[in-house]
Amino acid sequence: MQRRVMELLGRYFAGDALAVIVAHGRSVAGLSLKVCQVLELSEDDCRFVEEAALLHDIGVCRVRAPGIGMEGGFPYLMHGIIGRDILETEGLPRHALVCERHIGVGLTVEDIIRQELPLPHRDMSPVTTCEQIICFADLFYSKSPGRISLQKSPEQVRSKLAGFGEGKVLVFDGWMERFGAALD
Repeated sequence: MQRRVMELLGRYFAGDALAVIVAHGRSVAGLSLKVCQVLELSEDDCRFVEEAALLHDIGVCRVRAPGIGMEGGFPYLMHGIIGRDILETEGLPRHALVCERHIGVGLTVEDIIRQELPLPHRDMSPVTTCEQIICFADLFYSKSPGRISLQKSPEQVRSKLAGFGEGKVLVFDGWMERFGAALD
């Protein structure tokens, strides 16, 4: 599957954008796998987490993100639902849900309506432990060139999430209790 994941990314990205997406995905996958080890997840779950972490940002291929060379027609915030559509079409429905549910610590219908986000009115919060692990790990890494491999501190993540409300910080703090040992 690892080969298929890279082939899939290669169909949707090229050049510098491919390098950014692969490097970011590898950083997220690396931390995600450390969490899997701490939790002693099954080999199948670990394999899924690695694949889904590598693919979680595939929807970026269709958004406007000039900083990483993407000139698509959709706002960046939509990359989760775009990724879901892509991976469902590719026959990876479980991976597709990770794409949709990895924005921040997840988006509720109330978040989407209150902020008037250009997203369908449905809950897009990570549900399974595997989804939560990838979402957690993604919070620690940027796609900004030159900063891709730099891991943010929990304090930096909390500070960014605080701008979206105390409830988002509380979700993160719960994940820190469950997954934070992987950061040591």
